[in-house]
Amino acid sequence: MACAELEALRLALMNITGTTDESVKQHAEAELEGHLDEPGPIQALANATTLDEAQRHLDAALVDLEEKATQTPNDDPKSGYLRGRVVAVRDAERSLRRLRTQTDSFLDDLGEAHHDLHDTFPVEE
Repeated sequence: MACAELEALRLALMNITGTTDESVKQHAEAELEGHLDEPGPIQALANATTLDEAQRHLDAALVDLEEKATQTPNDDPKSGYLRGRVVAVRDAERSLRRLRTQTDSFLDDLGEAHHDLHDTFPVEE
């Protein structure tokens, strides 16, 4: 049983950052065998090209995973693993949210630095 949500998020982040580590990409794609051909949140997440898309599709994938985990009986051998995946994906979701917040803050900082530079060294047009 693959950690589809985490591998799809890895692919999304590779898309977003432009990282082209072929071995990492191939490993993630192998873990997602079958998921990449099925329309749904895992496929959409793996193909995400923005942080907003990644967050939206990860949220949808988490909802599906939580539903699957709650419907799996406690005595099922997969139960513990599914619940562990829920915890790991929730953690990844929080990390992605922090990344988005930090990125937005960085953009704001760049804008302020730009304005401060022009305030300090006015340019006549």
